[in-house]
Amino acid sequence: MSSNSFEAEEQTRGQRARRAVSNAPHKAKQVAYEKTPDRFKNATSLQVRFRTGVVYVLVSILAVLATDITTVVYLSLVSGICAGEFYYMMRADAKLPNETIGVVGAVAYPVAMWLWGLTGIALVAVLHMMALFIWYVYWMRARVGDVAISFFGAGYTGMLLSSLILLRHSVPDPWGGVILLVVFCSIWFNDAAAYLFGSKFGKHKLAPRTSPKKSWEGLIAGLVVSGGVWCVMSFIPGVTMPIPMAILFGVLCGGAGVVGDLAESRIKRNVGVKDSGTIMPGHGGLLDRCDSLFFASVAAYILLLIGGCIPYVAV
Repeated sequence: MSSNSFEAEEQTRGQRARRAVSNAPHKAKQVAYEKTPDRFKNATSLQVRFRTGVVYVLVSILAVLATDITTVVYLSLVSGICAGEFYYMMRADAKLPNETIGVVGAVAYPVAMWLWGLTGIALVAVLHMMALFIWYVYWMRARVGDVAISFFGAGYTGMLLSSLILLRHSVPDPWGGVILLVVFCSIWFNDAAAYLFGSKFGKHKLAPRTSPKKSWEGLIAGLVVSGGVWCVMSFIPGVTMPIPMAILFGVLCGGAGVVGDLAESRIKRNVGVKDSGTIMPGHGGLLDRCDSLFFASVAAYILLLIGGCIPYVAV
């Protein structure tokens, strides 16, 4: 066999191998699809969104109600994933954040809050900034803006969510977990009511340049539902809150959640992406699902603390 024939045969084999590798994912998907029950095939976007949402809600409920450790692990994972999605969007906008240092910082914030309270948050912030400046000094392509984005991403996710640790420790178990669950439910029901009512009756745009689908009618419906959910707070042992105050705080917390939602929508519109990620089919990224929770978590703790509803704890 001549050398040219041998080279041609080797090239053909290489092409076949590459085609086999490229077709492997499609074959795997086909096998998985064939084994899927008929009732789950060809799901509509609403069905996919519902199923994904159910899994997310169940995991969240189990995590915050179980123990302190499961709550910390859950918040750290959520913070890290959301921070990674934030940095992904910044990359799409030609920024160069340090994802590794940023995600580590985001994961560390809830853990530090659990171990050392607000002192731990300050410690993580200082160490995070020092690590970013060392990276900036030795990596010549980095700009000051990249350092700021890397620091902001961890604070936007991990630092804000760590306020839930303070809420959980404000009253004895298991009622601290119940407080977190009420806050979560107020945000989930707020979003659902705003979407359902706004899609049917919404006529006046809330922020047309930032989130064209949101309406004032949907906002009002969501805030009413959020205020109603917060009435549960008045019956949690260790929480001192009359019903009128609970309704007011629920509306304010719901409003903070809307601001968080609009802030993330503004980020996406600024960088030109539709979703922050693909980890949650039907919803986009985890950041898309948790954007309301960041601001609402801090608002809930501040409102309950300044209202004298819960005692101050340094953890």
